[in-house]
Amino acid sequence: MSATSCICASRPRAPTPASSSSSPSANSGRVEIIEAVHSIIREIKLGHLDSAQIDEQVFNHHLYTRYYPDPDLLIRTSGEMRLSNFLLWQLSYTEIYITPTLWPDFRRQNFAEALIDYGNRQRRFGSL
Repeated sequence: MSATSCICASRPRAPTPASSSSSPSANSGRVEIIEAVHSIIREIKLGHLDSAQIDEQVFNHHLYTRYYPDPDLLIRTSGEMRLSNFLLWQLSYTEIYITPTLWPDFRRQNFAEALIDYGNRQRRFGSL
């Protein structure tokens, strides 16, 4: 198996005003998308970008996570069955593993179980 990017998500954090930081942990996924759109609009107004050039790659360049690959696996602890406004754009093709284990109790064995489960999946990236 090739290198896999993986994130573990537990309880969502309390909302933080968008002006407080530009890190993925400080703002919601929706705020990140809106800020990316505003950044693209600024580049268009400054003449650095033509609207016809906007594609997924350009949009990705304006996200907080622009230097990181999209995660292959999201481990959702405490049995939660939602994304909780977390990395909404980046998780579009991410496999999700849900465990009832609470984050403080999550150990190497739990992580290994998640990776084994992930390794047994056939990823389709949107195709049938």
